[in-house]
Amino acid sequence: MPTSESGRVRRALVTLLAVIAVVAGVGIAINRGVGPLPNPEGCSAHVAGRVVDLSTEQAENASVIAAIGVRRGLPARAVSIALATAYQESKLVNLDHGDRDSLGLFQQRPSQGWGTARQIKDPYYAANRFYDELVKVHGYQTMRITEAAQRVQRSGYPEAYEPHAADARALASALTGYSRGGRFSCVVHASGGGGSYRTATGMLEKGFGPLEVAKRARQDFTVTVDDDAAGRRRGWAVAQFLTAHAATLRVTEVAFDGKRWRVGKDSEQGWTRAKAESGRVSVSLG
Repeated sequence: MPTSESGRVRRALVTLLAVIAVVAGVGIAINRGVGPLPNPEGCSAHVAGRVVDLSTEQAENASVIAAIGVRRGLPARAVSIALATAYQESKLVNLDHGDRDSLGLFQQRPSQGWGTARQIKDPYYAANRFYDELVKVHGYQTMRITEAAQRVQRSGYPEAYEPHAADARALASALTGYSRGGRFSCVVHASGGGGSYRTATGMLEKGFGPLEVAKRARQDFTVTVDDDAAGRRRGWAVAQFLTAHAATLRVTEVAFDGKRWRVGKDSEQGWTRAKAESGRVSVSLG
C-alpha cells in the first residue's frame, strides 16, 4: 500500500476513534449527570443500602398507591405487596391495554368485577380496589409478598411477584414515611409555572383524605400534621407525594422536618438540611 494511502487510513482511524470517545463520554455524562449536563429527570428511593430508580410516571403512580395505603391506615407491608403487584402487572405504568380486557396499574378486568374500564384506569380507584381484596386475605402481613399478591391477582404465574419484593419494600418504606428524612427524591428540571393551589390540595386529599391545609401567599400552602412519630410519618408521606408529582403540580419547593427539596438544579441534591418544622409540610408552587 502506498505510504500516502497508509497515512490517510491511519488518520481516518484516529478520527473515528476520537468520535467514538466523544459520543461515549457524552453518553456517560448524560447518564451520570456529571459536568455541565444536568441529571436526567426521574426519582429514586434510598433505603437500607437499596436504591430503587423510577421514571416520573412510575413515581407518581407509586406515590398514589402509597397514599391510599396511608389513608386506609394499612401497614407498610400492604403497600409493599401492592407495589410489587403493580411492578409485575404494569411496570407501574397506567396501561390502557393488557391480556383480554385487563387494564391499569394492576391489570384488573372489568369482566371479572373489578369495576368499569374508566374506574380501573383511575390509579386511586385501582389501588383502593386492590386493597379491598388484600385485606380479606387472612395473614397477608406475614406471607411472602408473592403469596399475598397471588391471593388477590390469581395469576397464572404465582411466583412472578417475588422478584419485585425487595424494591417494593424499600419504596413502600420511603413513600409511607417509615424511612424518614427524605429517602425518596426526584430530579425535576423546572416547574413550568402555573401551579394551582386547588389542584394540588385536591390531589393530596384524593390520596390521603381530609388534611389540615392552610393557604399562604399566592398559591403556596401548608399541611399540618401531628408533631409525633405517626405525624412525622404522615408528613413525610405527604412531602414525598408532592415531590413525586412536582412536575405535574408545578411544585417548586417542599420543606418538612428539617429538610427541604427544591426544583431545578437543586433537585439533583435531593433533600437538604433546612429550617423546616416537623409539624408542618410547607409547599411552594410555580
